[in-house]
Amino acid sequence: MNWHERAACRSEDPELFFPVSDDGSSLLQIERARRICHRCPVLHECRGWALRNGERDGVWGGLTPRQRREMSVPDPAGA
Repeated sequence: MNWHERAACRSEDPELFFPVSDDGSSLLQIERARRICHRCPVLHECRGWALRNGERDGVWGGLTPRQRREMSVPDPAGA
């Protein structure tokens, strides 16, 4: 069984994890998604996948796109 099959979000509406922005009225939606993530048994696998694959949209592993960008390490070659 892969980590996707054990994710807490499997039984949730996928749209919950893809708010239209990361401010304003979307903050409540983001917080709801993050609460699900924080009780998920595969949070670290999900987060790692999103970071490794440069996922630009949605809440993955409890992180918003902005939070993932802040965690990304810049390419030393500038590419």
